Amino acid sequence: MPSIITCAAVTKRYANGFLALDAVDLVIDKGEIFALLGPNGAGKTTLIGVICGTVTMTSGSVRVDGFDVLRDYRAARSRIGLVPQELALDIFSTVRATVSHSRRLFGRPPDPAYVERLLRDLSLWEKRDARIVELSGGMKRRVMIAKALSHEPDVLFLDEPTAGVDVNLRRDMWALVRRLRDDGVTVILTTHYIEEAEEMADRVGVIDKGRILLVEDKAALMRKLGKRRLTLVLHRPLPALPAALAGWPIALEDQGKRLTYVFNASADDTGVPTLLRRLAEAGVDFMDLETTASSLEDIFVDLVGRAA
Repeated sequence: MPSIITCAAVTKRYANGFLALDAVDLVIDKGEIFALLGPNGAGKTTLIGVICGTVTMTSGSVRVDGFDVLRDYRAARSRIGLVPQELALDIFSTVRATVSHSRRLFGRPPDPAYVERLLRDLSLWEKRDARIVELSGGMKRRVMIAKALSHEPDVLFLDEPTAGVDVNLRRDMWALVRRLRDDGVTVILTTHYIEEAEEMADRVGVIDKGRILLVEDKAALMRKLGKRRLTLVLHRPLPALPAALAGWPIALEDQGKRLTYVFNASADDTGVPTLLRRLAEAGVDFMDLETTASSLEDIFVDLVGRAA
């Protein structure tokens, strides 16, 4: 699949010496939903700012749809819609006027039908003539998204778009993101709600301390790094693990009523048959068992922990 964003050795060092981005290489494909994950201060927002032209990189290069963000700033920026974390709106303008004005700023001709469809998609049509100051926080966030999409961009950045918003907006937003992807729009999101990235993203990138730790297809990542957890509900609580199980990656939980074992499901030998045999030999009976897969959050925490 052709790329739409290419970052090569992107570095950002601030005047105080803080290194926010450390030689970041990143390629994002056309028409994908890409989730950029990382702890607070990892460099997510700085990288988005560099790509969108709101932050000046110290060195490196970025191209958007073939256009260099420094030499061809207008062409590159016209292809990008950005929903930042902070609300930035003219509070005395109406919803429809705000979105229409944003479209004009990018040199797009008036298109009332497109603006109406966009406002309806974001459940804003009934508020089209309301002033921004009269809206709730969730409705203001919807207007920010409508502004970002007003000029029909090829790339949409969503920087923590659902932080602190209501469930209805979150549901509407992800439905809209899926429709945009189906229409060929590339969507890059950062989020603290990792379950959203797990549900929505095609690929995942993890950044920490200004460095990209990993970029991987989500399904392949979860196959490669995901683990499974076997939980046994015991007939009788155990005060301690039997000596025969010393050295195994197992733990007693729930006051000795449950035993958990973490294993690599893709390994040739998961260890599960041997574990069950050892338990039987030690006289440990169980009345139920279940297995669960690691979530993307488990993988993310593990990756960041290893890089610390």
